Amino acid sequence: MRDGLMTFTQEAMHFINGEFTPGTSGKTFDNISPVTGKKIGIVHEGLKPEVDAAVKAARAALHGPWGYMPMAERAELLHAVADEINRRFDDFLEAEILDTGKPKGLASHVDIPRGAANFKIFADLVKNVPTESFMLDTPDGFGALNYGVRKPKGVIAVISPWNLPLLLMTWKVGPALASGNTVVVKPSEETPLTTTLLGEVMNTVGIPKGVFNVVHGFGPDSAGAYLTAHPQVDAITFTGETRTGEIIMQSAAKGLRQVSMECGGKNAGIVFADADMDKAIEGTLRSAFANCGQVCLGTERVYVERPIFDEFVSRLKQGVEMMKLGPSEDPETSMGPLISQEHKEKVMSYYKLAVEEGATVVTGGGEPDMPDEYKGGAWVQPTIFTGLSENARCIKEEIFGPVCHIAPFDTEEEAIKLANDTEYGLATAIWTENLTKAHRVARQIDVGLAWVNSWFLRDLRTAFGGAKHSGIGREGGVHGLEFYSELTNVCVKL
Repeated sequence: MRDGLMTFTQEAMHFINGEFTPGTSGKTFDNISPVTGKKIGIVHEGLKPEVDAAVKAARAALHGPWGYMPMAERAELLHAVADEINRRFDDFLEAEILDTGKPKGLASHVDIPRGAANFKIFADLVKNVPTESFMLDTPDGFGALNYGVRKPKGVIAVISPWNLPLLLMTWKVGPALASGNTVVVKPSEETPLTTTLLGEVMNTVGIPKGVFNVVHGFGPDSAGAYLTAHPQVDAITFTGETRTGEIIMQSAAKGLRQVSMECGGKNAGIVFADADMDKAIEGTLRSAFANCGQVCLGTERVYVERPIFDEFVSRLKQGVEMMKLGPSEDPETSMGPLISQEHKEKVMSYYKLAVEEGATVVTGGGEPDMPDEYKGGAWVQPTIFTGLSENARCIKEEIFGPVCHIAPFDTEEEAIKLANDTEYGLATAIWTENLTKAHRVARQIDVGLAWVNSWFLRDLRTAFGGAKHSGIGREGGVHGLEFYSELTNVCVKL
């Protein structure tokens, strides 16, 4: 580990107006490794003074060089940000692994590349998206021209989660900056490092001071609550639990500030008898267990057509039992720990509850026997259940761990009804080789994103978001620009 990176990991400070600062609160909290349970370093907690300073810096930057910068120049700077992340790929990879404990192969192929790419993709998108224009007839015969002008929304509060820290933070920061806004980011208290490190990248490439700010802390009575309630914040974008989203919406209501929210999910997979079994097994192993099941788009409920139910359960069990739990740096590791001991307690409580509710444990259901050096980590077994009632809490409530429940169905109509029988509506994965059926079923599932014969395959030009309790609004492509910009109509009488 190089000296500079060691400094970041040992002491994560706020990044305000282009400077790293411990702030004035004098409060810190420990950053704990989910792999070992040991202390990695300390994180400075931001309170109202730190949030005020960050928002003030962001507001001022709107009226400085950034605010007057041509779009092409702004896009070049964001390309430079992406290039610098890639140049320092190993630093970001090490920081992300320290915080999350996820396998190195996963972070190096998904988290860091996508975290960098978000800046380039949205910088290019902003340059190439047209606005509307109309000619209007007028009584004098000369007419009028109406055209749209996109302008920055202002200061954007970015509340980012811990499961994909860099990727999901830049998924919001990328389009926000591409649209000309400034941001104040409050990363999860569980994963502060890559967001902190990004501040150094911003300075290196010449992003003006105040454009990108970071304040660390918690939610209630801490940085998160102060940021979302701040009257000088123009909009809030959030990824996290639905109940937290509801609290943020209450804060946003004062001042009628816009929100974009991607919240919880209890996603269903549907496997039809005509599915390619190999594809369905491989895809479900990923959708249910990737990132230790800590993916908002993951599959926790799997519905399998009855003729292939037993085979599917048997083969998925075999796949799960071949998974190797271990440290990030081991190339054979296929699954790391959960993010924290607190989250481990939550997941283990659902494992216990499932049995109490009558589940059959197909595999897993407990804690793995790890080597002594990892016994303090947040390890749980990847788990498959069957036999639960559709009214069971473990079927209705999001667990957010490496677990799925598999149930049979007999008809297409039944599968659709089962998949939709939830208060959430984020994603689904449908497995069938019948193209007509695939289209027919996909459009009937109440979700923001329906995959067919794939999972986690994303074209960032397309809309992303949830239905029902899984979110508000859409980001991605032009849909993100609609949130991150204000559209003014100009009417010119000719």
